[in-house]
Amino acid sequence: MPALSVLIAGCGDVGSRLASQLLVEGWQVHGLRRNVSRLPDGVIGVAGDLFNAQCPPTWPSAPLDYLVYCAAATEHDEAGYRAAYVEGLQHVLSWLKQHGQQPRRLLFVSSSSVYGQKDGEWVDETSATEASGYSGRLMLEAEQVALHSGIPASLVRLTGIYGPGREWLLTQVRQGYRVAIDPPLYGNRIHADDAAGLLAFLMQADQRGVALEDCYIGVDDAPAPLAEVVGWLREYLGVTEWADDASVRRAGSKRCSNARARALGWVPRYLSYREGYAAILKG
Repeated sequence: MPALSVLIAGCGDVGSRLASQLLVEGWQVHGLRRNVSRLPDGVIGVAGDLFNAQCPPTWPSAPLDYLVYCAAATEHDEAGYRAAYVEGLQHVLSWLKQHGQQPRRLLFVSSSSVYGQKDGEWVDETSATEASGYSGRLMLEAEQVALHSGIPASLVRLTGIYGPGREWLLTQVRQGYRVAIDPPLYGNRIHADDAAGLLAFLMQADQRGVALEDCYIGVDDAPAPLAEVVGWLREYLGVTEWADDASVRRAGSKRCSNARARALGWVPRYLSYREGYAAILKG
């Protein structure tokens, strides 16, 4: 039986972790990014720019079983988000058509920013998506491009990704980060390895003939108030000083559920921020 093939468009941190997991399973993995020298060993590099409508000259000519679109915006403004998520996906879909390729399924990596809930509500895949910011609105627009692509598609709405190289919160805590305690500001997280693991799990389930839903939330088992996470990290790190400036508070508070992915059989390796951050700090 020939190896399953996948093209990971936007093969950065999460995409490279996904590629490494699939290579172990014997998949043929194509990774599209500007600098292919940064791809994991064993990945077939496709040097290309998602922001450019011209098809990369090294685009694979053989059929592709799966497409994973997991781009990241390089400019964090409205134009940057449109280029990365809406127009970039449209370019990739056009390149597939140019080569007569019809993958079995498209996984579009989206974000929990599509949810506008901010009072600590529980959110699942059926919850209202009423994003107030441009990032969430443009992600919703890109999701519709994926769902109407003519390829069976599943959206994977990832929550706050953390892991090695994604240590903003650890840096802030070491500097005495202060956050509001009441009302609780709930946040949602997923370790980068678990984000990649969920994508791999969904493709493997699809390959076995499991009927996939059109949307899954990628999150660990334990949404938690930011003050609780900061308190745990302060104790773990032995931080005793607070920053001089006033408490920091960011907008938005919701609790995302992974029940749908769990029901399919997926289990996160890092069940909560405790296991995930402990692994980073021990590493």
